[in-house]
Amino acid sequence: MDKNRIEGTTKQVKGSVKEAIGKLTGERETEAEGAAEKTVGKAQRKVGEVADKVLDKTGG
Repeated sequence: MDKNRIEGTTKQVKGSVKEAIGKLTGERETEAEGAAEKTVGKAQRKVGEVADKVLDKTGG
């Protein structure tokens, strides 16, 4: 498993938590930071998934 998948999932979870805290406390900046972090995490996870597929097909 590519490390980007793990790191991306971690960022996604942290972003979701941060976003929820921002919503609960009414802190729009925290909410926005969390949403952004979650999006970055999703993208990073996708990069890892693609890397895993490439390695599977090439036998690496």
